[in-house]
Amino acid sequence: MTAPAGGDLARRATADPLFRLVAYALEAAHGRPPAAVWSAPHAFHLGSPGLVAAAGWPAAAAAAPRGDGLVRLSSLAHPADGCDLPLTLSGPPPAAPAWAVRPYAVLRALARAGHGRGGTDLHVQGSLTAAAGLSTAEPADCAVALAVACAHGPAGAEPDREELARLLAGALPEGDDALRRAVLFARPCEALLLGARAERRRYVAFDPAASRARLVLAAVRGEPADRAAELARTVALARRAGALSAWPPGGRPERSVLLLLPEARVAAVRAAVAEDFRDRGRPVPRFLNIPVAGAARREH
Repeated sequence: MTAPAGGDLARRATADPLFRLVAYALEAAHGRPPAAVWSAPHAFHLGSPGLVAAAGWPAAAAAAPRGDGLVRLSSLAHPADGCDLPLTLSGPPPAAPAWAVRPYAVLRALARAGHGRGGTDLHVQGSLTAAAGLSTAEPADCAVALAVACAHGPAGAEPDREELARLLAGALPEGDDALRRAVLFARPCEALLLGARAERRRYVAFDPAASRARLVLAAVRGEPADRAAELARTVALARRAGALSAWPPGGRPERSVLLLLPEARVAAVRAAVAEDFRDRGRPVPRFLNIPVAGAARREH
């Protein structure tokens, strides 16, 4: 078990506020500073098979190792639902709040592989909610796996990302493995093209700004039963107003559409969509610019 390193992140004025908050929250909830804080980007599909990229909004996880076989889980998104659970390697998992089921599954898979069998204090936090329309599960899973493996590993050692990708695929088979691999292996301004075997990958240029375009996420609000029709309407409106292409980013349930827009048509597309929704008395979709980001990384 390694000693905590970089535990001053919560008080480091130059650090990103999200990571300061995650470090502080773990210390406040569990009484000691993190040994590792990792960020993991949200990810999205590009509309072609096996082609994925990462977005510049992260999830974060802070971890501190234990030696008593207990895991203590907390999240600011679920302040009343922190929990202390025994880390068991087999049999049914212990009862846990709904939000903690996935982190516990990740911790159990890591422990079976020899990472963190002594237990972990863990805090998880995202920068986006599900309402934004990008899948929040895969970045959180990857942030947890990286933080825990790092906290229990040798000082300064980089976790084996291929091993973690395999462990996550086995522990959470319902997840999107392509998105997970984008979280773990993406590069800024490039898309990741996965082969028939996921570990075989190559990179292709994907830098909208270089071609005077902008990648925009349009998240549709309103009743779930209306969402598919409203997404289709958003795509049609955006294309008529000048969008170069449009496609779903992946994740379930579908809440959003990605738009590739010429910079000169961004305002016109947003105005056309907003006007149509307002005229029909519908909540106007939210528009978020997406920078194409790099992979998960350690923040201290």
